[in-house]
Amino acid sequence: MSDKVRPRILKGMRDLPPEQMRARREMIDKIRIVYERYGFAPLETPTLEYVDALGKFLPEADQPDGGIFAFRDEDREWIALRYDLTAPLSRYFAMNKATLPRPYRRYQVGPVFRMEKPGPGRYREFYQFDFDSVGTSSMLADAEACMVMCDALEALGIEAGEYMVRVNNRKVLNGVLERVAGGDTLPPEVTHQVLRSIDKLDRLGIEGVAALLGPGRKDESGDVMKGVGLSVDQIKIVVGYLTAESATRMNVCDELESLIGESAIGREGIAELREIDTALTAGGFGEDRVVFDPTVVRGLAYYTGPVFEADLTVEIVDGSGRPRQFGSVFGGGRYDDLIARFTGEKVPATGASLGVDRLLAALIELGKIDAEPATAKVLVTRLDKNLTAEYQKIAGELRSAGINTELYVGKQGIGKQFKYASATGKTVCVVLGEDEMGKGEVSIKDLRLGDELSKEIGADRKKWLEEQPAQLSVPRLGIAESVREVLARYSSN
Repeated sequence: MSDKVRPRILKGMRDLPPEQMRARREMIDKIRIVYERYGFAPLETPTLEYVDALGKFLPEADQPDGGIFAFRDEDREWIALRYDLTAPLSRYFAMNKATLPRPYRRYQVGPVFRMEKPGPGRYREFYQFDFDSVGTSSMLADAEACMVMCDALEALGIEAGEYMVRVNNRKVLNGVLERVAGGDTLPPEVTHQVLRSIDKLDRLGIEGVAALLGPGRKDESGDVMKGVGLSVDQIKIVVGYLTAESATRMNVCDELESLIGESAIGREGIAELREIDTALTAGGFGEDRVVFDPTVVRGLAYYTGPVFEADLTVEIVDGSGRPRQFGSVFGGGRYDDLIARFTGEKVPATGASLGVDRLLAALIELGKIDAEPATAKVLVTRLDKNLTAEYQKIAGELRSAGINTELYVGKQGIGKQFKYASATGKTVCVVLGEDEMGKGEVSIKDLRLGDELSKEIGADRKKWLEEQPAQLSVPRLGIAESVREVLARYSSN
């Protein structure tokens, strides 16, 4: 009987290799600079929270619900892996409200967990990078959220025209739903169904959404998706709202105003959009970066006012040769009622969340960020075991000079050391033997240049091997400067 453990990984989870880890860290560092430029400060909350703090609990079933990973602790309390970063922020603010400034502005990055059906590009563990302003009802905070999203994307090399931030206001939609209800209020479950239907607009199109708002529709598999059951006239009101568009943000507000009639909540929402437009315009954020779009609803029920999404609009060609867009990478909005769950006090708040993994995949695909495994670009090879102490000194000198350097610690010959260097993404190999030692020199091998030249040598291979244009000898005492010069050929900094 074998006592070996079969290596396996949980469904919906994944391992991240070094190149993706480094690319993600680089991306996060660039975004962090933008967040801090606007005055947001870091916060870290636990990965585990009490289930009731996450708002994912069904008392009648006495068990957690809502797609979370949960278990009972030693006190029989339900504990769960956090579902997002907003609920922990709300809990943190409620516990520390007496000492926190208002507005309290924080950012946080970390993994979140959802027990949902995994699929291509969809995992049960993924990273989010949030920023929020808690304790202010000013639309300046919502406008600023749009600005932060723009600046964060542009800091990653995504230019205006390659993305678009789309803004709406749930109060405007509520005003439309009042008209649908004949001046009354739709039951909460019907409102939720309408929001979920509208949220499928990108996938189903306006006709598909209209069908969902009415009797329902068949999906691609032939299964019938139950509809909301609105009348034809009610559906016309919603469709008119979803198809409202204009050349400017202010014109969109004008058009929406004609749709909501006398709804007080709807007019309040339009007034807030006009405030956001004024702030964006003053900040230099025009319609080429931020637009007002009635189709943005955000699926979560806790949004109470402005909602926003940032979409990547640049197209790529997928593996099947079809053009496609990456879609939404940022999303958020105002949630003025969420913290009241803990305090009983209405605390206004707004913010946005970045889907780190989704954006990283897009950046790699677009060539906006390098995904490479090497943390050290220099390898000090070991040609002669009697010179091991000297190899250690060279590696130490290069590290002291600020150059990430790896000393080869294996037992392979020089040829396999070069192969190791190439496999781990090195740019430079330092070579030292008795001959070089006697001359007070060190050989530096430029691996990138060597790879380029080797592709072009053809019949001159013998001459190339003799001349070794990718390898040069330098004085032992000046090695750090010589290595830095070679690295500078390939540096983007």
